[in-house]
Amino acid sequence: MTVFLVRHASAGHRNDADPDDADRPLDPDGVEQSRRIAKALTGTAITRVVSSPAARCTATVAPLTAKLGLDCEVTDDLYEGTPIERSWAVLERAARAKGDVVLCSHGDVIPELVSRAQGRGMEVRGKSGCAKASVWTLQFDGERFTSGSYSKPAAD
Repeated sequence: MTVFLVRHASAGHRNDADPDDADRPLDPDGVEQSRRIAKALTGTAITRVVSSPAARCTATVAPLTAKLGLDCEVTDDLYEGTPIERSWAVLERAARAKGDVVLCSHGDVIPELVSRAQGRGMEVRGKSGCAKASVWTLQFDGERFTSGSYSKPAAD
């Protein structure tokens, strides 16, 4: 079983004074990044895509869901600032589902999830990070996450 943790693609600059920051769309670079994510993940055994409700997250996985003919499920438990226990519960449910799952979230949530998995024995291969449009690939053996690898989408 594989869970892909996708950080949303580029969406311009945050404006903490803007109450509508959740509606911030992808910028032109982000649109291209989302297309590359879809290309990189097409061909895997993905059966579900789950996202933070932030527009930049749902837009990041939109090309992938379109290619796979899947709906994007939305959960507040992947939104920025979500307590780790809630996000971890989403990750564990995804890992125990049939088929591979994509979770799209933010730059504070994903490192916490990876750190917790490492603390529970997951081996990280290669470099770590959480750049926009990056993907963590986590392998689950039915009991725990055994390995994780970090990558950015391949350039065309």
